[in-house]
Amino acid sequence: MGEWSEYFEDFPEENPANWINGRFDPEGARRAHQRAEALAQSQAELNSTVRRMIEEGNRRAREKQAKA
Repeated sequence: MGEWSEYFEDFPEENPANWINGRFDPEGARRAHQRAEALAQSQAELNSTVRRMIEEGNRRAREKQAKA
């Protein structure tokens, strides 16, 4: 028997990733996966921005403390 991916190419209805809310919808599953990837990318960018803001605030706090 070949790889699972080969099996699911031949029998896409057997792939649990192609089912959305109990309904076989491979196109809907593809769109949902794309939305999830886009959301994850946006979240990573926001996390990076917040991390930079925190680091900048900590740096300013250290500088202010050093001046005092």
